[in-house]
Amino acid sequence: MDQRRDDDSFSPASKLDGVSQRQTEQIESQSRPNAALIHETIRAEGEQELERRWWAIVLSGFAAGLSIALSLIVQGEFHALISDEGTRRLVAPLGYTVGFLVVVLGRQQLFTENTLTPILPLLHNRDLGTLGSVIRLWALVLASNIAGTWAVGSVLATTSIFEPRIVEAFVEISQHTVKGDFTSTLVRAIFAGWLIALMAWLLPATKGSRAHIIVIMTYVVALGGFAHIVAGSVECAFLVQSGRASLAQYASDFFAPTLLGNILGGTTLVALLNYGQVASEIDDHRE
Repeated sequence: MDQRRDDDSFSPASKLDGVSQRQTEQIESQSRPNAALIHETIRAEGEQELERRWWAIVLSGFAAGLSIALSLIVQGEFHALISDEGTRRLVAPLGYTVGFLVVVLGRQQLFTENTLTPILPLLHNRDLGTLGSVIRLWALVLASNIAGTWAVGSVLATTSIFEPRIVEAFVEISQHTVKGDFTSTLVRAIFAGWLIALMAWLLPATKGSRAHIIVIMTYVVALGGFAHIVAGSVECAFLVQSGRASLAQYASDFFAPTLLGNILGGTTLVALLNYGQVASEIDDHRE
């Protein structure tokens, strides 16, 4: 079916009779896209991601793993330079948003975005072929993200490019990744997965305000101390490679509960629920 006709059928102005073409264009320019149009926009993006070559996914995912380190670096700089505890608590999380701004606006592959984007084609197609493609994408993105975080974590842990007080800030910020028990980390990860997937859902509707949405949503992740599998991997890998945590702690205290929680938060609270609200409309349109 023609994509333009698909978009028009989901447009609020297309439902109005007796409206001129010029008036229709003015209405559409002022209207928010409805849920079905957002769904179809993200689903089309997901279809494209599932068709990408494996090496392009790996390179993009590795770049995201490197770029997300800016979240720890800038947050650490703020943390070290602000002496007042209350001000630091409010301002330092702004540094956390920088890595996500680079990754998302730079269109690099981030695992938690992929708990939403390729899931919509899977819910739409409901076949084993799409499921296999989603599993392939998840595996490639996660592995390359983690490889990137360990590479940059090694640089932070084994070089002296930052002042000692900045390094101590990195340590203080990163300790939360291995402090909680499995259940508490899982719950914190569900919140992070929900917020990042929700951010991905909101972006198609924001037009020129994408940066604001990224900053707001990721600021909340940092402010709440929620667990993100990629940004948190930079922090935990830094602890392991600087001798402040063990590999077993990385695997059991951080990686396993955080990965599970991010998947649950992204796929269940965003992908499934938001698909559910438009499923009947999408199915009617397919018929």
